[in-house]
Amino acid sequence: MSDTEGNSAYGKKSFKRSKSHFADRVTADGRDGWPVAAGRYRLVVSRACPWASRAVISRRLLGLEDALPMAVTDPIQDDRSWRFTLDPGGRDPVLGIRYLAEAYEAREPGHPGGVSVPAVVDVDSGRLVTNDYQQLTLDLATEWRDLHREGAPDLYPDRLRDEIDEVMEGVYEDVNNGVYRAGFATGQEEYAAAYEGVFHRLELLSERLADRRYLVGDTITEADIRLFTTLVRFDAVYHGHFKCNRHKLTEDRVLWAYARDLYQTPGFGDTVDFDHIKRHYYQVHEGINPTRVVPLGPDLSGWLTSHGREELGGRPFGDGSPPGPVRGGEEVPAAGRP
Repeated sequence: MSDTEGNSAYGKKSFKRSKSHFADRVTADGRDGWPVAAGRYRLVVSRACPWASRAVISRRLLGLEDALPMAVTDPIQDDRSWRFTLDPGGRDPVLGIRYLAEAYEAREPGHPGGVSVPAVVDVDSGRLVTNDYQQLTLDLATEWRDLHREGAPDLYPDRLRDEIDEVMEGVYEDVNNGVYRAGFATGQEEYAAAYEGVFHRLELLSERLADRRYLVGDTITEADIRLFTTLVRFDAVYHGHFKCNRHKLTEDRVLWAYARDLYQTPGFGDTVDFDHIKRHYYQVHEGINPTRVVPLGPDLSGWLTSHGREELGGRPFGDGSPPGPVRGGEEVPAAGRP
């Protein structure tokens, strides 16, 4: 399949997010054959992808930069999907591969399904370990605990897990995945159902957050990370490109303040690359945007304005502390920041 044929297929068939084919887990006891070990694995991400951005934020909040080194792919895919053209020579300097697909093939030649991020790759063998985006960040928060930085927050506290899981289920179905179902819909009814689901859930979330700083409890949890990665992309790509245009994020007073609060929290906004986000959606989804023209807006300066959410109380990192400065070499370039 050529590059054009591959990208032009977006928006021409009903959208259905497949389950992760490679669902092994990296755990403290190594029960799937992959024990937690500092430096053994490489986290491959795209800063454009909301599912991968969850892992980028979690890794930074938990201080796993040394334990789990990270590779960032080009936001523009070709027919072999994610590629390492941002690196010298077009190869990941650690894995030595040009395409993430090579790690997938090393794990299972001719595997079904696509090549997705986030992906964890075993460095020595060059084999993919997992692409289970739903479980990965939960394991970073729990199974990797011995390698967390001092002062790392508890992103998935035992006493709140049932509530966190319930909130995340609604966020996933109607918001995280809902915007894709709307954007890739091939018929009016399919689109309308997804659209209504997105904005109904956003209304419920806005009501929930009107008098509380975070989604569950009084600290940042996994639930906030998962909602943030969609909200931060909403006006830049989902409002126009995916036709989720009842209103912009900036027009919902509560959610806009909530999103700015998180964006200005160390570990969130300093991982967001708006340039990668916009170029990926508008240039890869040729079935939706055949001209591949990337809009110049929206104005990003509002992300740095006062939000006033501190008045609601809450302790962003609980009994812990914020992460330190962004690791050298992992800074978001100026083109991707407000």
